[in-house]
This record gives sequence, C-alpha cells and structure tokens, in this order.
Amino acid sequence: MAMLNQHLIDPQVCIRCNTCEETCPNDAITHDANNYVVNAQVCNGCMACVPPCPTGAIDNWHQVLEADAYSIDAQLAWEELPPRQSPAQQGVGVGVASALHRPEHLAVSSSDVLRGASVAPGSAARPHVNLYTCDAPATAIVADNYRLTDESADSAIHHIVLDFGATLFPVLEGQSIGVVPPGAAPNGRPHHARQYSLANPRDGERRGYNNVSLTVKRVTCDHEGNPALGVCSNYLCDLRKGDRVAVIGPFGSTFLMPNHPGSHLLMICTGTGAAPMRAMTEYRRRHRGDGASGRLMLFFGARTPQELPYFGPLTTLPKDFIDAELAFSRMPGRPKRYVQDALRERAADVGPWLADRNTHVYVCGLKGMEEGVLLALRDIAQCYGLDWQRVWADLRREGRLHLETY
Repeated sequence: MAMLNQHLIDPQVCIRCNTCEETCPNDAITHDANNYVVNAQVCNGCMACVPPCPTGAIDNWHQVLEADAYSIDAQLAWEELPPRQSPAQQGVGVGVASALHRPEHLAVSSSDVLRGASVAPGSAARPHVNLYTCDAPATAIVADNYRLTDESADSAIHHIVLDFGATLFPVLEGQSIGVVPPGAAPNGRPHHARQYSLANPRDGERRGYNNVSLTVKRVTCDHEGNPALGVCSNYLCDLRKGDRVAVIGPFGSTFLMPNHPGSHLLMICTGTGAAPMRAMTEYRRRHRGDGASGRLMLFFGARTPQELPYFGPLTTLPKDFIDAELAFSRMPGRPKRYVQDALRERAADVGPWLADRNTHVYVCGLKGMEEGVLLALRDIAQCYGLDWQRVWADLRREGRLHLETY
C-alpha cells in the first residue's frame, strides 16, 4: 500500500500569520477564517515553509495511507491535529511499516521527541483562541513601557502593558498573542505577526483591568552575532504610552496552569521565558488567601543579575510562597551555572516533586536549554528510584509537562 508523510499545520499552535502561505513555492498552502492547511496533492516536502514559521506549527508530519490523506476540507474543520496512527491502525503489515521512512530532510528532530504534553492540565480553565486575526486584528493602546534590565546590561528587556479598553480579549496564564508590526518587508509585503507569551494573569496586568503585559527583548543581532534589528521587538520596545498596536489571538490551549488548588508548579525558565511563569506566579499570589495548598518552585536563569527581568520583585516574594533558585552563567570569577545545574544541586527538593502526581512542570526559554533541563530531571528521577520513562509518559499524558522554547 502506498504511504504518504502528510504535511500538516497544528491549529492549536498556528498564529495565522500567513508566513507559510507566502513562502510556499508550490502554492500548496491555503487558508480560510479558521485554519491554515496543506494540500497533500501539491506539497512536495521542499521544507521552504518550515524555517520562517515563528511557532513551529508548520513542522508536523503524519504517516498515512495515500488513499486516506486528510483532505483540505477536513483540515479546515480541525480544532486540533488528529492523533498519529500506528501501522496496525493503518492496516499496514509490520514488515512494510519497518521499511517506510522519511527522507533525511524530513526526519523527526530530537525536539519533536522531547516536546511536552499536547494536552492541557485536566483542571485548567477553557481558553479562548483565535478571536482576532491578521485580517481583523484587535486594537490595543500602550498603557506602559519600561525597561526591566539594568541600563548597563547588554540585554534590553522591556515590560509592555497593552490595554484593550472595551474590546473583549480574554486570556489565561500561559497563552500568547501575536503583534502585527506596521510597514512592509523588503519584498513589499506587510510584516507578518510575531508571537509573544503573556506575562499577566487572567484578571489583567492590573487586577480588574482589560489589559495584558509582554516581556520583550530588543533584538539587535542575528543568531550568528551579526548586527540585525528585530522588526517587531524594536517596534514594541520603542512604543510610547498612547500608541496603538494591532494584536491577533489569543493563542495556546495546552501550556496552561491547573486550577486545582493542590497542584504544585515547578517552573524552569531563562530570560524572557519568565513571562508565563510571572503570569502563573502572580495569579497564585493574588489568590493566596483562597485556601490553595499547592506550592511553587522556580528555577530562573540569566547571564547576570542585571540581565534578569523582574529580578527586584522576585527577590521580595515571601519564601513560604515561592522557592526561587536563580542561576547566573556569566558572573565574574565564578563558574558558569545554568538552570540544569541548579536543578541537580536541588535534587533533594526536586525529586519528591517528580514523584508527586500533583506536580506540573513548565519549561520556557531558549531552545538550547530544553534537552539539558529534561536530562537533569531524568537524572534526578533515577536517583530517587523513579522510572523516568514512566514519569515522563505520565507527565505528558496527564498534561503536566509543558515545554515552550524558541
């Protein structure tokens, strides 16, 4: 039987920025008001659309019988990707299935294997998603914009508050929004949206207000260190009070915090990855007197204290509310210390948390931290006599392990 590695777009992750459709050289991608989808009869697996995607929603491949490929109409109706089918479910013999493989350029990456839960915590509130699109964005007004990191620090990280006024824009901790910068790219097309995690709890940056906050690092160089200004990050960091901003979303239906008051949050982040952790921590702080018994533990990494966003407020939080461990990798006269090193040093505290089915693990930051953090958690689990494969499977299946790296 002919098999097909069908290219699919995850509707739960996609921010509808149109980048994939613009970059596809074969016109294999199309969209409606609901989803962006790939035509299996046209797509040739050239991968041109994958690198520009800001979220990774485009990087999904399901092995299906060619005759049973998902149609355009079916994909347009999806709210989430269908589960991957095993060879037995597809009616393929073991011998045939073992001979099937992707071309080298379509191989599953290690990050696909390490990726966290694809479901939200069972007690999480139901999120609103995709209320506003590039064709019909919401308009927010800048209520505040200030630099978080020290002026002497190389990293300029800003805290930006956007107010929606009377426009409905409900969000949950762990969700994100897309910002559409004005102007056009060198090819003359409008800039596509960029995605940013929210740093505020569901009841607003200021409690009772219809606003959100972002943690944005001003990008001044590319991945190779060459001077290059990030289009959207510089636009956001330069905004002034009263400026109007086009916003799409909200996005995200899995990286959510549990509502169960007995749930423990193990949060691991670096740099601007602090945004969702700040949102969850602030929600718990505001509702601390409501009888919650769940605990908070945070591992937060940066190069120096001067480059750690929210450093001041974080150090003033009560120790009986949150156990915060800070890791700095560029301190003069000291060895480099990363969040995975801090995790191992605190193994005596982290181990019991991994054994507790009430623990939810959140990891957010640069992609380079992902594997190191999971290996540290694996080593800690094994030191405590836990079967890491089973712990990892339980965490993912129950929506208790979430990775958001970039």
